[in-house]
Amino acid sequence: MGATDTEGRLLASIFKAGPVLAEFRHCLDVPNGGVLLGLPSLLAMGLLRNTGKYFRLPQVYYSLCSIFLLLAFMALARIRTIESLRYSSPGEWGKLLGLDRIPEAKTLREKVGILSQDDQASQWGGELSRDWMAMFPESAGILYIDGHVRVYHGGQTELPRHHVAR
Repeated sequence: MGATDTEGRLLASIFKAGPVLAEFRHCLDVPNGGVLLGLPSLLAMGLLRNTGKYFRLPQVYYSLCSIFLLLAFMALARIRTIESLRYSSPGEWGKLLGLDRIPEAKTLREKVGILSQDDQASQWGGELSRDWMAMFPESAGILYIDGHVRVYHGGQTELPRHHVAR
């Protein structure tokens, strides 16, 4: 599906308008539509909280909110890399965001590059972590240890005598 918002795209390309607002339309049978069920949880956990404080994008077609939601939806749909979006329908993914289509891989890589400059992402992540610790103080000190332990059986190092498998 080609871009249907030609006016909005043209104005954004000459820096006269941008970012476009999401406009959802009635659709049936949207592939990967189940990721929208995770949206309330993502928002409750603060996905978009303080993004405007830490991140800035130039006046372009795609908003900061759209980029973050697309990346979150990719994670929910188990799409591991931006390059993997090349094999998905951009128009169908755009319907999930209320846009005519999602950015192509090159554009999305560029936006992620802008967002990851100057240690902004780690500062935002730190603030999110502090918020999560404050939301669930009873769970703040829990350390999870994975029970999948295998005994080392290689020949690169000698195990000490007191090694016990359990």
